[in-house]
Amino acid sequence: MAHDPRREDYQRLSLRFAEELDKGDPADAARAFASFGRRFAQDRDGLPQTDADRAFHLVAMASDVVDRRLPFASDEQAPDLIKRGKELLEEALRLDPACHDATRMLSSSRTASIDERYRFLSDHADEVRASCEQARDQALGELSDERAALAADIAMRPYWRWLASLAEEALICGRNRVAIDISERLLASDPRDTSDVRFTLAYALAKLEDLQGWLALTKRYAALASGRPADDAWTLLAGASLAFHNGNPMVARTGIEKLLRKYPSGAAALIRQIELPDGEFARLRVTPYSEDELILAVSEGIVLLQEGADRSGRGTFGAWVAREAARIDPKAAREAMAAREGGQQS
Repeated sequence: MAHDPRREDYQRLSLRFAEELDKGDPADAARAFASFGRRFAQDRDGLPQTDADRAFHLVAMASDVVDRRLPFASDEQAPDLIKRGKELLEEALRLDPACHDATRMLSSSRTASIDERYRFLSDHADEVRASCEQARDQALGELSDERAALAADIAMRPYWRWLASLAEEALICGRNRVAIDISERLLASDPRDTSDVRFTLAYALAKLEDLQGWLALTKRYAALASGRPADDAWTLLAGASLAFHNGNPMVARTGIEKLLRKYPSGAAALIRQIELPDGEFARLRVTPYSEDELILAVSEGIVLLQEGADRSGRGTFGAWVAREAARIDPKAAREAMAAREGGQQS
């Protein structure tokens, strides 16, 4: 998961610091840059920076509050964390009205429904693109070599995150073809798929039962500079859904078995199917092929798992997935049942 606000904060200030050092003696600059990491950690406010840099630092702080701390907070702690996150984002916008990440993150609390947020993100996407492209072109005109490439990349990231959020909202709203179109727009702008929007695309294709589109996506993985084959939880779960709804239970079963080979401790996640809040800054960063990654993929995959009606209260595909996971890992099924009963008693 490539969107890391802390790392991006570091990259922004390292570029700014390097620009300042260019004005002095090269030998002194080399010595000074060697101490940048320490200064960033101990005296960030003393480093050269613009209001836009300060605003992004506040966004990174807000992301830590709402994406890392809030999901694990108690009911008593949550209101203060929500308030703190909003305050940081509002301060970021006062420093830099063009801080698109702050605008996007605040839209979650400023819109009354998922549909309204989708419309807000959709209505302003072109405006954000133009703003980011202007910043990118300015960076390319002022810098050279690797620095220019990094600065241009950083300039476009708020737009990429905007489109990634828009694609996710479209998927949740049932606008599956729109989600596909937006995902393709993002991949055209960022062929390296920094936002991992191919995961959203896989689910949208599965919702439309577009097997050929899903197969084409898996073949495109090698062309994406993501460094991963088409064996992530999103792609495998989407493939199992397609097979299930196309009347191929054996193929779907093979897909779930492959999924649990890739995520050996993940049966409980497939059985429990817990829905988590989406990351506000970007899709949450988790270790590839970890249980956390599968939990995240299952949470986003609720749009597939809850489709249809089942006597258990789950969707037909979700109920089938839970049964298959329990068959493959009976111990995980017993533990999930015990945890469910314990929660009901408490």
